[in-house]
Amino acid sequence: MKPLYTATAVATGDGRNGHVQSLDQMLDHDVRMPPEMGGPGGGTNPEQLFAAGYAACFHSALRAVAGRAGADVTDSEVAADVSIGTRDDGGFQLAVRLEVALPAVSEERARELVEQAHQVCPYSHATRGNISVELAIA
Repeated sequence: MKPLYTATAVATGDGRNGHVQSLDQMLDHDVRMPPEMGGPGGGTNPEQLFAAGYAACFHSALRAVAGRAGADVTDSEVAADVSIGTRDDGGFQLAVRLEVALPAVSEERARELVEQAHQVCPYSHATRGNISVELAIA
């Protein structure tokens, strides 16, 4: 791979109850474990950050493939649900559900475009074969 851009973020403090900041300081957040996992809440968390990144990246991939296909992407959106849970061996596992809205195209055409975007999106490449990624049409 020939890098086009590299983002660097640094985590400090107590991991999931610490702080994250990108070197350019465009990202600068306290992170807190959510109450559902026994934490205090009151800050973002790694799953929210991953969900935001995946949603934005997948939406870009979707708009690119739809544009090449001449499909109307008016009012399109992508929602990413990122879940964390425990495995049988006591470790943790992520799962993703991407819900895509393409209101200006038929459901069948939307499914085709979503599948194509899933082949193009770098986040989809990174997760393929590693975690469950469910694709849904809104």
